[in-house]
Amino acid sequence: MERIKKATGARTQVQLAEVLEVRQSSISDAKRRCSVPSDWFLKLYRSHGLNPNWLSDGHEPVYLITAKGHVSAENLLREAPAAYGRTHARGRVVPVSSMAGAGTDPAAWQPMPVEDLTIPETFFRPSLQVLRVDSAGMEPVILRGAFVGVDQDQRQHPDGDLCAVHFPHQGLLIRRVYYQDGQFVLKAEDKAHADLHVPAAEMSARTVGRVIWVIQSLSPQS
Repeated sequence: MERIKKATGARTQVQLAEVLEVRQSSISDAKRRCSVPSDWFLKLYRSHGLNPNWLSDGHEPVYLITAKGHVSAENLLREAPAAYGRTHARGRVVPVSSMAGAGTDPAAWQPMPVEDLTIPETFFRPSLQVLRVDSAGMEPVILRGAFVGVDQDQRQHPDGDLCAVHFPHQGLLIRRVYYQDGQFVLKAEDKAHADLHVPAAEMSARTVGRVIWVIQSLSPQS
């Protein structure tokens, strides 16, 4: 149970129940029986890429699907220091894709990992796609070279939200999205970049997800 909590970042019984998608009473029952249900291992494998053998017996590797994130067992089970009065912090290593993607199918964007990035555990979710921004269209809000977290499960388009949208032969662009007169208008922060227009019928298929966080330097990178 402690390995499950450490690997998922769940610190309370409520958080653990949310991660496992079970009732809190199920957590209490498992503790009382000193037995973890086998379907929990399958859920954690699918959601976090965790090795059932490590969860049950502590035998490495920790992860069987490293694309879901990876942390060494030594670092995973050792709390990182934090300031007095604050919750201990732990990170997760995730793959970062280029905005261009794999480029094998011009009609659909596919990720192409180019590096790894350590992010706070609380920034992670199974539907996360991390990108490295290679254009200045969203400056000064998002600088060239920033790391952007995109939730691929969030594909709605509330006016003004930042979305990652695929353009064939170009890759992904991050823009503020607005719905006007039966089509979507994508606006850059840098006014030197013209507005882009996408027919409403195409927008869902071309949207990779909504931007949920940005990690960047305070000054532009060359």
